[in-house]
Amino acid sequence: MSELLIELFSEEIPARMQVRAADDLKRLIADGLTAAGLAFSTARAFSTPRRLALVADGLPAMSPAVSEERKGPRVGAPDQALAGFLKSAGLASIAEAEIVRDEKKGDYYLARLDKPGRKTADIAADLVPAVLAKFPWPKSMRWGAGTFAWVRPLHSIVCLLDGKVVPFTVAGIESGNATRGHRFHGNTPFKVKSFADYEAQLLAHKVMLDPAARMATITEAAGVAAKAAKLQLVEDDALVAENAGLTEWPVVLMGTFDKAFLDVPSEVLTTSMKQHQKCFSLRDPKSKQLANKFLLVSNLTATDGGKEIIAGNEKVIRARLSDAKFFWDQDLKKPLDEMANELAGITFHEKLGTQKDRVERIEELAFQIAGAVDASPEDARRAAQLSKADLVSGMVGEFPELQGLMGRYYAEKAGTKPEIARAIELHYKPKGPTDIVPKEEDGDSVAIAVALADKLDTLVGFWAIGEKPTGSGDPYQLRRAALGIIRIVLENDLRFPIAKQIMQQLARLPATGSPAGVTSDLLSFFADRLKVYLKEKGARHDLIDAVFALPGQDDLALIVKRVEALGAFLSTDDGANLLAGVKRASNILAIEEKKDKTTYSGDPDGELLTEPAERALAAAIAKAKFDTTAAINVESFTGAMNALAELRRPVDTFFEKVTVNDADPGLRANRLRLLSEIRAATTNVADFTRISG
Repeated sequence: MSELLIELFSEEIPARMQVRAADDLKRLIADGLTAAGLAFSTARAFSTPRRLALVADGLPAMSPAVSEERKGPRVGAPDQALAGFLKSAGLASIAEAEIVRDEKKGDYYLARLDKPGRKTADIAADLVPAVLAKFPWPKSMRWGAGTFAWVRPLHSIVCLLDGKVVPFTVAGIESGNATRGHRFHGNTPFKVKSFADYEAQLLAHKVMLDPAARMATITEAAGVAAKAAKLQLVEDDALVAENAGLTEWPVVLMGTFDKAFLDVPSEVLTTSMKQHQKCFSLRDPKSKQLANKFLLVSNLTATDGGKEIIAGNEKVIRARLSDAKFFWDQDLKKPLDEMANELAGITFHEKLGTQKDRVERIEELAFQIAGAVDASPEDARRAAQLSKADLVSGMVGEFPELQGLMGRYYAEKAGTKPEIARAIELHYKPKGPTDIVPKEEDGDSVAIAVALADKLDTLVGFWAIGEKPTGSGDPYQLRRAALGIIRIVLENDLRFPIAKQIMQQLARLPATGSPAGVTSDLLSFFADRLKVYLKEKGARHDLIDAVFALPGQDDLALIVKRVEALGAFLSTDDGANLLAGVKRASNILAIEEKKDKTTYSGDPDGELLTEPAERALAAAIAKAKFDTTAAINVESFTGAMNALAELRRPVDTFFEKVTVNDADPGLRANRLRLLSEIRAATTNVADFTRISG
């Protein structure tokens, strides 16, 4: 078995593209080998700032020979059909085809194609240039006179099969067995003969090939440096990965900045150092306050111990933190109310008005929602009024990801109530599936009111103007907004009827289409998002459909409770058997109603209930209706399921003892109405016809 080694050596590849590029290289080469009939045991891909590499093990020397039959046109077919068949089958003349006798359909031509196996080296020589020609870089460039494009100028290609060069040429570059090491520590050519040799020689030339190894080195060295300084690293996995993508030989160094900058919020300093210099922040392990130290990752081992590198980074960071302090000082001179008024000059959307228009809508909705979340309506209104003010601040203009947080800091400096200040920050949350949710138990009721109002206004507004998500895009992040509402409501167990809120918010918008249509469509969207959310937690989507099918189902927390109780009920014998009985009743009704062109609804006639089994069923249905309604009114969905369980035996007995389609038309119609009542009794809980099984 053979080993295929590929390296594509170029100028620096952007860090954000490296992992995806390595995955794409592995996928395209693996797919190509498989399509050519070459099985292999493993394929691994790697990336550094200057190279993509792949090794595939366990390749055979040749692809297997393949024999196939290709059916052609009938004998006597037009010349055009024969010519097409010959071309597709690769035959020189029709004499090379066989004639198959078929008495029923007529004789036809058959081509038997025997394709011999190909050498793996020949397959690789065709495959690699083809992969490079169509490589899916997000952005690429052309250089020289050709049309070949790569993310950065390509310098060399290594392609070896069992240590021997696989010859081909791409963009004027001939494949070979030579590469280079680190730009500064090992920038001399050297030849390789296998992946093990390649990886070992790269390491000797100061290149760590595996990104995971570089990340581990950075993390370990940063921890050691922080501990030596009696400080704690502000952990940031994304920053570790980015630095691993910027270095082939990472070396961690520590720098210092002026303590005066510590007057600026720590998040600002951390963000500035991360964005501008890719540096890690440090803090005091006891006070948790930011220290005036930082860690940088160099791509070389300097002869002076890194003094010049540290000094250069300190100079840049001093300038960047000076900018941040300037923004901070200037923003503090302007009250949040003044910033909020400036929102009138910022367009939110041409059809939805300015940011100030939007804030005014959020104010009213937050005031309205506050009572449902045990928040002060006036505090909710005030928090909403200030919620977007920091968008016009200098700091958020420089660091947009700090919106909300800076508003909280500015509000705190102005002496605003703590719950209002926190709401300014937290109303953006959750920003993703792993982000925190404001909680009532943490005293964030005001934040919950504003967060719900903000997200609901976004959804209602864009739904009203027809800017809904599509399968290919969601530019306004409406799916995230809906999931945010779902999480806030469920994790706080809130009673929050969405339909009413949608209708009232639509009334605050400029004239739109049908409010009822928008509301119905948006509720369906919430149902879809809820399905996704609950499916990830193991719930069945058909149970959600069964509950949503009932009228007036727009209280998310109650829907989930009902779904959970329904799922638990259906997992029991009573539940499974009752579901089967309801489906049987529904099927019989559907057939008979279609045949009779009528609907058998309404209460059955008690005097026509002649059989003991049907009288018992009628009594059980009446009791189940009463008991399920009473249980649901007090939100006891388990109690409602227990009430339904009492129907199981009467339904089973009815189908065992009673003939529904009796010869007597009156009895038949009455029994069909009784079947309709079975269905009606269960629809207090869910639409059982939508449940699979």
